[in-house]
Amino acid sequence: MRIREWQDILEDVTDRDVDSEGWRAVAGDRAGGVGEDLYLGHPRGGVFFLKTYAKNPFEVRGVGTQVARKLDDEIGSFLPQAEAGGRFAVQSPPEDEEHAESVAKRLETVVETHADAPTRPQDFFDDVMEAVESPAFGPMEYDQYDRPEQLEELSDRFEEADELLSAELEELIETDEVDRGFM
Repeated sequence: MRIREWQDILEDVTDRDVDSEGWRAVAGDRAGGVGEDLYLGHPRGGVFFLKTYAKNPFEVRGVGTQVARKLDDEIGSFLPQAEAGGRFAVQSPPEDEEHAESVAKRLETVVETHADAPTRPQDFFDDVMEAVESPAFGPMEYDQYDRPEQLEELSDRFEEADELLSAELEELIETDEVDRGFM
């Protein structure tokens, strides 16, 4: 298992050659200590596990790893289905000014279309993510005050990764001389 910076893991997610709307996620408070746990999964893209904390209002620090090459039915049962209430997206900035203008025009069209017709929030979100070319988005189970049951189940399944990432994150927190996260 290769532990890396959390942003490198998100870059791996965005670089996957899979359908961008097939991703699912579950996140919540860490079981012990400052920060949050996040699992991202895709049937063909794999399963990624991140542990992060807010060092200050402007900087998030953390670590992560890939815990599975594919999202099988067993692990997938702990990640939300398309009908879940929460949504998430991983975004990359436009490459240049021309690309930014193109994305802005597509986004404007999506917003105008949804403003003129009845729409479901999930459909609007999906269309916006496609317009801005989000490489990964989908349903998310998230609890900012606790740990969803699915997060506990995944942590039990990937106990070794959980322990290793916790140790790495604790080392970051100690190095940063932060005894609590910023909220």
